[in-house]
Amino acid sequence: MGIRSVLAKPFAAYIAKETKEWSLNAARHQQKIFQSLLDTGKNTLFGKDHGFSSISSYDDFKRHVPIRDYEALKPYVEKVLHGEENILWIGKPEYFAKTSGTTSGTKYIPITKDSVPNHINSARNALLSYVHETRNAKFLDGGLIFLSGSPELTEKAGIKTGRLSGIVNHHVPGYLRSNQKPSYATNCIEDWEQKLDRIIDETLHADMTLISGIPPWAQMYFDRIVARTGKKIKDVFPNFSMFVYGGVNFEPYRAKLFETIGKKIDSIETYPASEGFIAYQDSQSAEGLLLLLNSGIFFEFIPAEEYFNEKPTRLSIEEVELGKNYALVINSNAGLWGYSIGDTVKFVSKNPFRIIVSGRIKHFISAFGEHVIGEEVEKAMKATVEKFPETHLVEFTVAPNVAPAEGMPHHEWLIEFSNPPADINDFALELDNQLRKLNVYYDDLITGNILRMLRITSLKKNAFIDYMKAQGKLGGQNKVPRLSNDRKIAEELAKFRA
Repeated sequence: MGIRSVLAKPFAAYIAKETKEWSLNAARHQQKIFQSLLDTGKNTLFGKDHGFSSISSYDDFKRHVPIRDYEALKPYVEKVLHGEENILWIGKPEYFAKTSGTTSGTKYIPITKDSVPNHINSARNALLSYVHETRNAKFLDGGLIFLSGSPELTEKAGIKTGRLSGIVNHHVPGYLRSNQKPSYATNCIEDWEQKLDRIIDETLHADMTLISGIPPWAQMYFDRIVARTGKKIKDVFPNFSMFVYGGVNFEPYRAKLFETIGKKIDSIETYPASEGFIAYQDSQSAEGLLLLLNSGIFFEFIPAEEYFNEKPTRLSIEEVELGKNYALVINSNAGLWGYSIGDTVKFVSKNPFRIIVSGRIKHFISAFGEHVIGEEVEKAMKATVEKFPETHLVEFTVAPNVAPAEGMPHHEWLIEFSNPPADINDFALELDNQLRKLNVYYDDLITGNILRMLRITSLKKNAFIDYMKAQGKLGGQNKVPRLSNDRKIAEELAKFRA
C-alpha cells in the first residue's frame, strides 16, 4: 500500500465527520452562508444597486434581487472585464471561467479567491467520501487521468481566463501531481483527436487506476485504446478501479462503457459547473448526489413549471419537496446573485439533501404542449434498453418533427448504436410506450391522434463525433443536448444517417 492511500484514510474520516455535521444541519449552514454573502456583497456595486444594506431576511432578498441568467448579469461582468473592482464581489476575480452560451456567445463566469475552494475541495471530498465509505484508497497510488480542456490561460483585464477544467488543473494538489496524466504539454493540445492520441501514447503503458471525464469522451478514449491494442481496458490497465464522471447522465453510456472496460468498476458522479461545484455522489449505496450546502453557495429553487412566469415562486432549502422538479438558482462568493444556471434538479432525500439532475430548463420538447424533459427521455431509453439487452448505445438526441414530408407530426429520436436492437420497430414501440408512461401529456397526444408514434433515425458510426467536430466542439466538456424544441441539431445530425 502506497503512502497516498495510507494518508488518505484518516483525512477521509475527518472530512466524513465534517460532512455529516453540516449535511444534517443544512438549513442552519445555509442561513450562515446567506448572511455572510450579504455582509460582503453590500460593499459591491451590485449590492449597492440592490439595497443589500436594507436586506434582513430571505423574503427581503427576493424582493430586492431578481432571478437572472448570464445575459441579464452581463452588464456587471462587462464592468469587471473593463478592469473595474468591487462590482459583483470584493476586489477582482482570480479567474474567469470561459464557456459557451447559446444566446450570449462566450460567457465569462467569475471565480474569486473565496470561491476557488468550492471547486477544488469539493472534487477532493468526493474521492475522500468514497475512501471513507469503502475503505478502498488503493486507486490513489496509481496513475490518475483527468480528460479535460487545455490548462493554458489567457488574460482579460489582468484576470486569468480559461476553461474551468483547465483552471482546476492548476490547483491539483502537489501530492497527486507526480502520478497525474497526461503531461502539461499534451493537455495544452487544442485539437481533440491529436490530443487523445498523445494521451494514449502517455498512458498506454502506465498503471492507470483512476480515470475521470465525461462519459462520451471517456468512451472515445477507451475505443481508441481497444483499436490500438485489441484488448479490453481491464487487460491494458489491470488496476483500473475508479471512474469519476460528470456533465451528463451516465445511464445511457453505462452498458457500453463497462463492456469496453471488460469488468464493472466503482464510479463517482460529480456535478461541477463553471458557476460552482454543486453536488457529488457521497455514497455507493444511496441514490442521488449530496447537495453542497456548506461551500459558499446559497441555493434557491424555482418549481420548474413556474420558471417562465413573471414572478415565479422562490424557495429556500427548508421549503423543497421530494420528487418535484426545480430550476436551480445560486448566490455565491463568486459574485453570482439570483443566478439561474439553467439546470433542473429533483430531491430524492432531505436527510441529508440529495438530488438528481433532471435536465436543462431550456432543453425540452413542447411543440404540442407535451413538455417532455431530459429526465423522461433518459428514463424511457434506459427502461427500453433493459428489455433489449443486445442493444448498446453510443449517443442519442430527440427533436420534434412538426411538418414531416409524410404522415403525422412525431418525435424523432436520432440514435447512434454500437450494437442495434434485433428489431428496430419493436424497440421504437417499446421506447414510445415507456415515454407515454412517464409523460401523460405525450400519452394524450398519441391517444388523440395529434402525434404519431416516435420515429428512430439510426446514425452511422462516429456520427456524434463528426457532428461535434463540424461544430468546432469536439472534446473537453462539450456534449450534445439530449433534446431540443427545434430541429437545428436534428437536421445537422441527419446528414450522418446510417
